[in-house]
Amino acid sequence: MSIAKYEIFQTVIELGSLTKASESLNISQSGVSHAISSLEKDLGFSLLTRNKAGIRLTVNGERMLEYIREILQLNEKMLQEAGEIKGLEIGTVRIGTFSSVSAVWLPGIIKKFTDQYPHIKVDIAEGKQEEISRWISQGIIDFGFLMLPAADLEIFHLKKEPLYCVVPETHHLGAEKSIKPNALIEEKLVLQNSTLKTIRNLFKTNKLFPEISFQLDDEQAVIAMVKHSLGVAILPEIALHHLPEGVKKIPLSEDRAISSIGIGSLSFKSLPPAAEKFIAASTLWLNEHFT
Repeated sequence: MSIAKYEIFQTVIELGSLTKASESLNISQSGVSHAISSLEKDLGFSLLTRNKAGIRLTVNGERMLEYIREILQLNEKMLQEAGEIKGLEIGTVRIGTFSSVSAVWLPGIIKKFTDQYPHIKVDIAEGKQEEISRWISQGIIDFGFLMLPAADLEIFHLKKEPLYCVVPETHHLGAEKSIKPNALIEEKLVLQNSTLKTIRNLFKTNKLFPEISFQLDDEQAVIAMVKHSLGVAILPEIALHHLPEGVKKIPLSEDRAISSIGIGSLSFKSLPPAAEKFIAASTLWLNEHFT
């Protein structure tokens, strides 16, 4: 069995389509189908079911996918190690991220990284907190940027983020220079799922239980709710890089009003060299811009 078959099989599963895999890998669709059929023949059982709705893994296919991902990860790490021995900087680093980091941090980090390692490819997958954690656990990505805490992963802390209230400019709290948690007890809150646990703990510590009207994933959707006077938001500073007219941010006056962003991985010791280099570049860039 060849690595190429494994790569084709994994790409089909990740993209959910033989056609999309064909386009991504720049090979014919018949070539993709032949590779899957050949792999199934090698193993002695079906890996996929195909119907009008698309493709699905069989039970046996799900079991084999775990091993195939491990084999491909080890192969990638081996090739990168071999490149380092020969004095080359090659490989691919696969990153999970969420929208705020994508907009505020990643452009600068990637520029710093690619200037130093122009032959290492960077693959980016953007998703929700739960999706990024799942991609890490399944081996789809090497590591991911996450709002902390993040369960069942090794964590490398990157930066603490102060929390801000976001209110309409006409709101009665709009003239305040800072806002204490108890000033929000009568407010309807619009919160982001990634920081929901942190904010709930903050209120619980202060023995406060305000009404949470909306829980959303996207920070821009949260801010839009505030703009339409549907509530008051609490968001980390990184989410406030682009505030529309009609809303304003005010610091939350509380020592514990902090969220944290870090990198999560199954094991930092087993990361391929390219991933280690990207994390190092991320740390350097953040130190240059936020210290």
